[in-house]
Amino acid sequence: MYKLKEIADKVYYVGVNDRQKVLFENMWPLPYGVSYNSYLIIDEKTVLVDTVDVCYSDIFLKKIEDALGGRTLDYLIVNHMEPDHSGSIRLLRQLYPNVQIVGNKRTFDMLEGFHGINTGLLEVKDGETLNVGRHQLSFHLAPMVHWPEVMVTYDATDKILFSADAFGTYGALDGAVLDVDMNLDHYWDEMRRYYANIVGKYGNPVQKALQKLSGLEIKTICSTHGPVWTKYIPDVIKIYDQLSRYEGQDGVVIVYGSMYGNTEQMAEAIASSLAEHGVKNIVMHNVSKSHASYILKDIFKYKAVIIGCPTYSNQLYPEIDSLLQKIEVREVKNRLFGYFGSFSWAGAAVKRLAAFGEKMNWEVVGAPVEQKQGLKPDKYEACWELGKAMAERI
Repeated sequence: MYKLKEIADKVYYVGVNDRQKVLFENMWPLPYGVSYNSYLIIDEKTVLVDTVDVCYSDIFLKKIEDALGGRTLDYLIVNHMEPDHSGSIRLLRQLYPNVQIVGNKRTFDMLEGFHGINTGLLEVKDGETLNVGRHQLSFHLAPMVHWPEVMVTYDATDKILFSADAFGTYGALDGAVLDVDMNLDHYWDEMRRYYANIVGKYGNPVQKALQKLSGLEIKTICSTHGPVWTKYIPDVIKIYDQLSRYEGQDGVVIVYGSMYGNTEQMAEAIASSLAEHGVKNIVMHNVSKSHASYILKDIFKYKAVIIGCPTYSNQLYPEIDSLLQKIEVREVKNRLFGYFGSFSWAGAAVKRLAAFGEKMNWEVVGAPVEQKQGLKPDKYEACWELGKAMAERI
């Protein structure tokens, strides 16, 4: 019944789209949905690369059955054990009890933990190969991109990299599967947001994986989320390379919390000064309105961050405090940092922002501004100078 997309000779896309889930990992918004990608190789042996979220196992298994046309499934390669990609393994094993599950030692530890499966396993080590007929597969460990068991599979015959979550992006596939067959406009920022939300902490492992795979000739990248990449592989690799090196573009992200508008007025003054002094890429986020997912994306995208915060119960404004924790977890490096704040009777926020900047080892630009109660002319000028200093620095 299903007319499956053939990515290369006898290599089929058998993934599914999830347009129901509101929050990925129950945290990150999915305005465009998300895809769970899986791939089937039909050769002398049949090989499935990864599965999908168990919520979509019925459609997924029907696609596989159609594509196999009565043949059995010989191998399941598990590149990544996160449940959105491994959720259907138990049902798959029930349907194909003789399928050999291919993975590494850490894969199998998790396989038993999640699914109670410990038989019919084929353990592979870094660089080992599997001949399934015309297709020659090799396996390359990529730990902490972004789980410890992650590996990628390379088809030397058709130069396909089955890359697990690497080079993935939010966004369901609206009909087309290949990058050349679709409008990619919204995927680029969704890729940055996906990286910042999910992979962000693991820049060094991503860099190691990029270096490790740089010697392979890659014509197609089959990630577990988003489009199959062919024409735009250089662009995709460039984005992941820049993000994993924490290399920001020229631009400033202003993030602020404000209960009654006083801190917001300070943010507006800084933004006006930045623009007046030649900065074009300015992104402003009211932390009570913008989801942290989008703020993190912009902090990864641009090299300068200015954070404003009112004092709240002698602490940081709670939503700012929550955001700073998320930034710390991701260990974002190499940012230019400015900060400002306000208070009504006892100031604490600016002092705590200073401690945050020191902990992150970010370069502080300009003099921090602290305002008691409403914005006064001298503090407005100080905000203007902060914006000017940041503009000159970038």
